[in-house]
Amino acid sequence: MAESTLWWLLAGGAIVAELVTGTFYLLMLALGFAAAALASYAGGSTVLQTLVASVVGGGAVAVWHRVRSKHPKNLPASANPDVNLDIGETVQVDAWNADGTAQVHYRGANWTVLHRPGNVPTAGPHRVAEVIGNRLLVDKL
Repeated sequence: MAESTLWWLLAGGAIVAELVTGTFYLLMLALGFAAAALASYAGGSTVLQTLVASVVGGGAVAVWHRVRSKHPKNLPASANPDVNLDIGETVQVDAWNADGTAQVHYRGANWTVLHRPGNVPTAGPHRVAEVIGNRLLVDKL
């Protein structure tokens, strides 16, 4: 079996492992294996092929890690407007209960709302900041 075939099998195995685990870094290693296969086609020695796989795969992992570290972390689903379309919507709070909750009519149903800690519970329009189970955490507008 040709050395390039072994590198292609390793690349395919890394891709399959990525599909099973969801680890994007395995795709970067697969790039290194594919580069080693191309080095094999070019007639490079086994040492050169291994070096190419290491440099390309490891370099791709390092670059991808650096790119990901520069982006902010995603908000939890309960506070992420991309996941929960209620975030940012406005509700009208008429009165607060003694326990710090209120009832509002929102999207055709009654919801229990909580004010964000540190805010004084006052009546009026509020913005939904987070959805916690079946309760809305709100900020005063």
